[in-house]
Amino acid sequence: MMARALTCQFATLTRAGCPITWPVTPYVNDDRRSIDVSTSVTHPAKAERARHNPNVALLFGDSVGLTMEAPPTVLVLGAAAVRDSNLQANTDRYVARSFNKLPAATRRTPWIVMRTQTWYWTRIWIEVTPLRILWWRPGRAAEEPKIWSAPDDLELKASDPAPGGASPVAWQRVEGDDWRNHAARAIGRIGNPTVTFVADGWPVPVPATGLRAVPDGFVGRWPAGLPFGPSLEGPACMSFQRHAEKFVGQDNAAFVGRGETDGNEFHFTVERRLGEFVLPGGRLRRIRRFLAYGRGLGRRLEPECHRRGQPVPRVRRSNSA
Repeated sequence: MMARALTCQFATLTRAGCPITWPVTPYVNDDRRSIDVSTSVTHPAKAERARHNPNVALLFGDSVGLTMEAPPTVLVLGAAAVRDSNLQANTDRYVARSFNKLPAATRRTPWIVMRTQTWYWTRIWIEVTPLRILWWRPGRAAEEPKIWSAPDDLELKASDPAPGGASPVAWQRVEGDDWRNHAARAIGRIGNPTVTFVADGWPVPVPATGLRAVPDGFVGRWPAGLPFGPSLEGPACMSFQRHAEKFVGQDNAAFVGRGETDGNEFHFTVERRLGEFVLPGGRLRRIRRFLAYGRGLGRRLEPECHRRGQPVPRVRRSNSA
């Protein structure tokens, strides 16, 4: 299931201990020891959070595009290792793996265009070694999950050394504080979100159901039987994500704030919304939005490569593409 999933929810912790959860595409590492995700070098925040605190999580709860009936919901708590010491190899790997896994999103793009999108294809990889896996059978979220734990003597991967210099600032500026309208649109467009709390030093993203708005945020339900005590309180994140059966675009939204749980009920208080990376339906609209993102992020490519002491990679055709 993890190898075939088109997307999963990737949760990291900020230096202040706030969880940030965002949709990514997962890949099983060739060594079969880790589940790997990536982010563009032009917005490396996910990777830098994971390098600072390797306690991360992956939630597999989206069956759209999976070639299997009624998949389970799977939560992976793992240790992250960041790979950005060879950006050319990272880029080559991402091109090859993307063409294999997401052909509808890539193979209609001419190579002459792809070579101008280096800002997108130049990647940092984050390798997640599973330490604990929890899963629920289809339709059984009210039951206690099954749990697998890694052996205590498991050898963990180490991250590449952190680059020098200052990290780039947030690449999107969220104007105003109109989170209610954005949240209402997300519920209407996308449906139930992922809610992430912090427990035992880990971000814990799980699917939310029964969501409804209250003046300061949302209330809803999350799976019963989680082995983190009867109640949690503290920083939290709520993220919405949707894509089609054939991955050609995506819709997403995310909010951070504080949450508290009581059994399988939760109350999430919104403090602010995060930026988004939406690629809407309709090929021309999608292309225009992607080019708009590129105009902003493209300016970051050379400084971020040089911050790592490397030249800007070339986007090269692989045998798989």
